[in-house]
Amino acid sequence: MSVLGLLASILVGSAFVAAGGSKLAAGQTWPATAREMGAPGFVIPFVPWVELAVGATLVAGVGRPYPALAAMVLLIVFTGLIVVRLREGRRPSCACFGAWSAQPLGRIHVVRNGVLIALAVVAVIPV
Repeated sequence: MSVLGLLASILVGSAFVAAGGSKLAAGQTWPATAREMGAPGFVIPFVPWVELAVGATLVAGVGRPYPALAAMVLLIVFTGLIVVRLREGRRPSCACFGAWSAQPLGRIHVVRNGVLIALAVVAVIPV
């Protein structure tokens, strides 16, 4: 793995670990916010744990390139959900980083996820 790929993996992985950990730390606040965002109820309990697992494997460099591919898929799904809410004219609180991201959804969330998706692509590419 190139230095750039390693750095991209660590950055995306760190974002996923922070997101998963902050969701767990938020307790019952995060699931309520996730429901408001339109997340399917059956996946809500698993999202923080999946984020932690994907993030940890990215940071540790284990199972390359699959954790980066999983991160890309998750980010695309999350971004799609954000775009749908914005097109509906709804701006619920961002549930992305638990209590750390209580601001209403906006274009900045789409841009942030776009950057993370690009970094995940870099982490996947064997160089």
